[in-house]
Amino acid sequence: MTSSDEPEFPEHLLYDIENQIWYQPLDDGTVRAGFTRWAASLMGEILVFTPKRVGFDFEKNRSFAVVEGGKWVGSARAAFDGAVVIHNKLLDRTPELLNQDPYGQGWMVLIRPSRGDWRGELVGGASIRPAFDAWIETGSYRDRNG
Repeated sequence: MTSSDEPEFPEHLLYDIENQIWYQPLDDGTVRAGFTRWAASLMGEILVFTPKRVGFDFEKNRSFAVVEGGKWVGSARAAFDGAVVIHNKLLDRTPELLNQDPYGQGWMVLIRPSRGDWRGELVGGASIRPAFDAWIETGSYRDRNG
């Protein structure tokens, strides 16, 4: 497991609260993506990680990976249009890294956003915790299917 000193929602990342995906902009214009610690804990033990193939274009709210866990099978849904540039090959052999190190070695894919305004609906910084708490209060996460 990761250190208990690691924050639940690191403030240097951007978040799609509804889909519980984090995004990290990189200097080359790509964006690293992964599940939040909260989502990973709800999935149970991760058994299989299946990313979309490299070069695959996807639309907002569509899948860029499928994850099979002990408690959940479902899609990692994108917050914006883009294409998969590379997937985390460590997850091919050790998908449990999604649980053990969701903000480090457990990242899923690198994405090239289709448009420059990809950050528009994401939450970052000090706004993360209040946005997450408000989302939890709605209970909409209970109705999610993969």
